[in-house]
Amino acid sequence: MQKTSDIGELQAIAKRVRRHIVTMIGAAKSGHPGGSLSAVETLVTLYFDVMRHDPANPKWPERDRFILSKGHAAPVIYAVFAEAGYTPADSLNTLRSLGSIYQGHPDRRFIPAFEASTGSLGVGLSLGLGMAEAARLDKSPTRVFVMLGDGEIQEGQIWEAAMYGGFHKVDNIVTIVDYNKIQLDGFVKDIMDVAPLTDKWRSFGWNVIELDGHDIAALQQAFADAAAMKGKPTVLIAHTIKGKGVSFMENNPKFHGVAPTTDEVEKALQEIGA
Repeated sequence: MQKTSDIGELQAIAKRVRRHIVTMIGAAKSGHPGGSLSAVETLVTLYFDVMRHDPANPKWPERDRFILSKGHAAPVIYAVFAEAGYTPADSLNTLRSLGSIYQGHPDRRFIPAFEASTGSLGVGLSLGLGMAEAARLDKSPTRVFVMLGDGEIQEGQIWEAAMYGGFHKVDNIVTIVDYNKIQLDGFVKDIMDVAPLTDKWRSFGWNVIELDGHDIAALQQAFADAAAMKGKPTVLIAHTIKGKGVSFMENNPKFHGVAPTTDEVEKALQEIGA
């Protein structure tokens, strides 16, 4: 797989990923477009610039690991995997079909390149910390990246894991909070506000970087800063827009878990562009 740090090339990949997300969820008539679209730039930057991985050798022992803890946003990782060469792009539109490798949540039984089967919210950070600790014991260069949803971090296990990571100075892990501020039932601030996130994570002993999660240059810099940080785990508070790139989905709680209609798919693809 050809990696690149060129922002224009990464933006072009991000556009293709967005098109995949919309078309596959539209074809399935089921899925989670909002939180998939909000995570696009983060995953594109990780897989096409930052992470050490090899689609031709997905179990390379010294690879970096990524865990999509908010597993309902599976369409974004499926689209990235297809673009990277892990899985076939021509079957993305079998999403959520019986027997498809593209299940409703990431499942290692169907796609062994996944580090974990996820979707039961709250467990991804604990899994990632275990992998990071194992890498430290093995003196491996492996780094671990975990994406959390902002609704997900209402789960208590997240904060148990955060306490562990800070106390044990697990500095080869980076957590990304996809802070799009909307969850299943509405706006996070109205359901159980998680703010102030920077203060909370810092109090648990984490290095905290706040940024625009759609700014690829800012993401590149944040991941570089995280790699240079020693003695503390790092969390990126990535401010994002639910449904990013599609006007009628942006900041609209409806599209947390509602698929676009056929007409809406066409309108969305026109907005995203070729």
